[in-house]
Amino acid sequence: MMLDTLQRGFDAAQTWLFETVVQPVIYQMGWMAHLEDAYSATEWFLLGAAQVVILFLLLRPLEARFPAERWADRGGTGVDVIYTLLHRLGLFPLAAFVILTPLFDQAAQGLRALDFTPFALDAVWPGVTDIPLVSFLLYLVVLDLLDYWLHRGQHGLRWWWALHALHHSQRKMSFWTDDRNHLLDDVIVDLVKAAVALAIGVEPGQFVALVIAARVLQSLQHANLAWSFGPLGRVFVSPLFHRRHHAIGFGHEGSRAGCNFAVLLPVWDVLFKTADYRPAVEPTGIRDQLPGPAGSGRDYGDGFWSQQWLGLKRLARAEIP
Repeated sequence: MMLDTLQRGFDAAQTWLFETVVQPVIYQMGWMAHLEDAYSATEWFLLGAAQVVILFLLLRPLEARFPAERWADRGGTGVDVIYTLLHRLGLFPLAAFVILTPLFDQAAQGLRALDFTPFALDAVWPGVTDIPLVSFLLYLVVLDLLDYWLHRGQHGLRWWWALHALHHSQRKMSFWTDDRNHLLDDVIVDLVKAAVALAIGVEPGQFVALVIAARVLQSLQHANLAWSFGPLGRVFVSPLFHRRHHAIGFGHEGSRAGCNFAVLLPVWDVLFKTADYRPAVEPTGIRDQLPGPAGSGRDYGDGFWSQQWLGLKRLARAEIP
């Protein structure tokens, strides 16, 4: 009953926002052919806004009460809020999915004309894998494995680390830090994930739910909390496990070129021998940010635009910080 009430309230809010704000702009700009996409975008915006509000109300008090690290002030964390609003209220993953869908549909039609049936992961075991919850979990696991290897690539490839280093440059990691990424890095990851999702048969509605589920959990993982989740920490990536990935000298610069790359399920780190479950809370960041002699005092930028520009400069040089 409560879920039905919430759904009706959400639908009413979406309709009001679309008819009052979005639709007049669409007509004014002559973009009537994109009305359906605009309606979906309105839903995405509201879902993102709900995420931001709920995460703030839940995680901010927990960080204040049970911090892994205590800071003298929160200076330098404000820019992460900008990244969060840009990504949670923006359309990066959904846009990639919408752009690629027509291309995959055309490819699928061409293959059917050749009597070839495209692959659909949820059709592997009829009667089981096509159950909505089962297919959702199956897609979540497959895409999480993809995320693991994409993350390994972000750290292992010189040009990609030049962009991804921005994410690791936050010395005061909090639940806002998850979306602190270079925009080009996000475009690459989102296009690859959307392409794979389409290739294995993920529907648009499922894709939205998968993205939201992953992002909510990643916000919790980045929270300033020394929580290991106890036994559940072997099933889901905990804030303490992921904090190790951001720790100076361990997460990127450790003996195996980093550790704890898993996004949702630490089983991938266990299987591929990159797991580090040591519970110590270490300072986060990148070694070369430190003043000499431990580091070189490298600047990764304080504001949004400086961070984006410095990322492009690192990419041009393909440097490993």
